[in-house]
Amino acid sequence: MYVLGIETSCDETGAAVVKDGRSVLSNIVSSSLKFHQKYGGIIPEIAFRMQLETITGVADCALKDAGIKLKEIKLISVTAEPGLLGSLLVGMSFARSVQLALNIPVLEVNHLYSHIYANFLNAKPIPLPFVALIVSGGHTSLFYLNGFNRITLLGSTQDDACGEAFDKVAKILGLGYPGGPFIERLSQKGNPKKIIFKCSQTKEPLNFSFSGIKTAVLYYAKKHLGQKKDYRLTCDIAAAFQEAAIDALIRKSLLACRLKKAKRLVIGGGVAVNNRLRQKFIQKAKEEGLKIYFPSRDLCLDNAAMVAGLGYRLFREVRYGN
Repeated sequence: MYVLGIETSCDETGAAVVKDGRSVLSNIVSSSLKFHQKYGGIIPEIAFRMQLETITGVADCALKDAGIKLKEIKLISVTAEPGLLGSLLVGMSFARSVQLALNIPVLEVNHLYSHIYANFLNAKPIPLPFVALIVSGGHTSLFYLNGFNRITLLGSTQDDACGEAFDKVAKILGLGYPGGPFIERLSQKGNPKKIIFKCSQTKEPLNFSFSGIKTAVLYYAKKHLGQKKDYRLTCDIAAAFQEAAIDALIRKSLLACRLKKAKRLVIGGGVAVNNRLRQKFIQKAKEEGLKIYFPSRDLCLDNAAMVAGLGYRLFREVRYGN
């Protein structure tokens, strides 16, 4: 079955064709990021206006890259939540218009669950159940999955998401947006042990908090960095922050696996492209006797292939029970 996926939850406009929930035939993403960079964050009106202008062309490109015609599509899967309201409406409206033209079903899916499903694309199936961590610019959440229609939220961030904290620390240090790549690059030249930062404790053990560490970096940078352009110190601050943030993610994720007696840990979301995060998670998972899974880096970022894949999986679970 050919599934057309539509993703417009934030600044990207994505369309993809996936066959039988596994094989990615095309995956087109158009981003309006360059229009947001000068503001240091996403401007919703800019995002959905660009999506209105590009959604048809992006979908056409996805079909052409897949080498199929629109009439061969048998299911449309579209992101319905969470995300920017105007952006989500663009994607859902487009999906409904295609539905009317083709008289085929539309499934509205959860963006975060799609990030989990990214691990199933162009890869071997992952046995259920498992714990999943989604870590991105807008979300940091732990889930327990018995199935893609049986997902339990175990914990989430109480303030800033992890990726959001990376962006804010990058801004404090005078770097660019988005902050993740800048922090990772500087961290490679810094000493993570020279400065000690810690993430705040939370009342619930599986929740996250990143606002405290962001504030700690701000005060430290004001006191020790000031207006100076001290490259070495900037690298040390970036490295110490990154190490503390990743350690918090690992600590909570491993605790979730212990509490749920899970032997598999699945990671997804844009922050999962970070090399240090992957390295430390793989090391710690091995020590705990866990199997750990990451999507390919291009499938960590927002894309429509993961939306199409999840739509197919849910369609089968509802219709056929598998």
